[in-house]
Amino acid sequence: MGKHSVGLNSPKKRYLLIFLLIFSISSIMVFIIRPSIGFCDPHDHYSISNDSSQIQVNTRNADVERNPLDFMKSKLVLMVSHELSLSGGPLLLMELAFLLTSVGAKVVWITNQKPTVEDAQMHSLERKMLGREVQVLPAKGQEAVDTALKADLVVLNTAVAGKWLDAVLKNDVSRVLPKILWWIHEMRGHYFSVDYVKHLPFVAGAMIDSHTTAEYWKNRTRERLGIKMPRTYVVHLGNSKELMEVAEDSVARRVLREHIRESLGVRSEDLLFAVINSVSRGKGQDLFLRAFHESLQIIQDQKLQVPVMHAVIVGSDMSAQTKFEMELRKFVRDKGIQDYVHFVNKTLAVAPYLAALDVLVQNSQARGECFGRITIEAMAFQLPVLGTAAGGTTEIVVDGSTGWLHPVGKEGILPLAKNIVKLATNPETRFIMGKKGYGRVKETFMERDMANRIASVLKEVLQNKGKSNRLRF
Repeated sequence: MGKHSVGLNSPKKRYLLIFLLIFSISSIMVFIIRPSIGFCDPHDHYSISNDSSQIQVNTRNADVERNPLDFMKSKLVLMVSHELSLSGGPLLLMELAFLLTSVGAKVVWITNQKPTVEDAQMHSLERKMLGREVQVLPAKGQEAVDTALKADLVVLNTAVAGKWLDAVLKNDVSRVLPKILWWIHEMRGHYFSVDYVKHLPFVAGAMIDSHTTAEYWKNRTRERLGIKMPRTYVVHLGNSKELMEVAEDSVARRVLREHIRESLGVRSEDLLFAVINSVSRGKGQDLFLRAFHESLQIIQDQKLQVPVMHAVIVGSDMSAQTKFEMELRKFVRDKGIQDYVHFVNKTLAVAPYLAALDVLVQNSQARGECFGRITIEAMAFQLPVLGTAAGGTTEIVVDGSTGWLHPVGKEGILPLAKNIVKLATNPETRFIMGKKGYGRVKETFMERDMANRIASVLKEVLQNKGKSNRLRF
């Protein structure tokens, strides 16, 4: 159950290494960084929901391919992230940074919270940014202040990044607020602190990944903090062209599938159900393993004929030795299912695992995922998704069509177990749901869709910065 690895001494496996290196970044890159990205229509429009403070950004494709962010050329953009890690928020901001530098924008990056000891992962990510012409500055100091004052646009990433404003800008906060776009990804209650978001009503706009999260932020800020959200843009994420190229290449999928299954010691005919998330209680790996064990019991009790089933947890971190991960491993040992549960260390290269799976389980708890990009990535690989009926997952998975939804919490264990059994016993259902999920991705969650949505937001924020554009509830 430890970290899986495969030797790469043979010519075949050296080829696999090269292949994996080529495509590994596809799992985190929303865009291909090249001169032409997506399509843009000069008549981009906004669809206003019933709540006029929440704006869904929609675009229509033009006949001529061009970069929708060309207008950002020569603009100075400051990006402030609460941390720099392999988690979703910082990686999303990095992707936007690379996209902007590709069109000639000058991008400066600040990480507000850095570890006290040198962090190899952070160092690697900073080098990656420097290689893409993103300037990296210390969070504090006069250079950071001067950059914020000169910038055409400041992007605060996540609610926690709000603490940087008073700590660094101090008396200059009011001069910077009118050009801030606040990109929010969180749904946990402890982020609703005045220390984090007291300046939120006065920024140029907020960009949030799902309607559910936007509605939650609107209600909680008003009811708990007594403040109003600024103009809010809902921007669903999209899959990169790189990831789609892998997902649509049958040869690539087969090679990756065989490689990963070999590394796990899993046969080609076995069924793999996986959670791909950082291992934490909020992501629900504990409840998934309980549901998986329950599904094995159902199959045994009902004497059902199914292929051997495996549960895969991608996102483990044995170096951290967290109490939660120890609990997961103890549960597996106590239930005697060590041969059917596999822990894989966290990785940027999720595409190979998606190629190897049969079903993705998105089991995030409480309010669910703000969006959950791994869900649309799995659907690109024609995988059915078993997800919690919470958060952005409900805006991605069509219940009964592209997968099934189950309740959060302990109440969801048995429904999830039954859904696992239904998919295990019905390969035709897996195939149909996977096809429908792929079709939904092609229709809604592609790179061009997200590129145009973000471009529309940035364009409006730049046009309206400094104006009072807050909407009434």
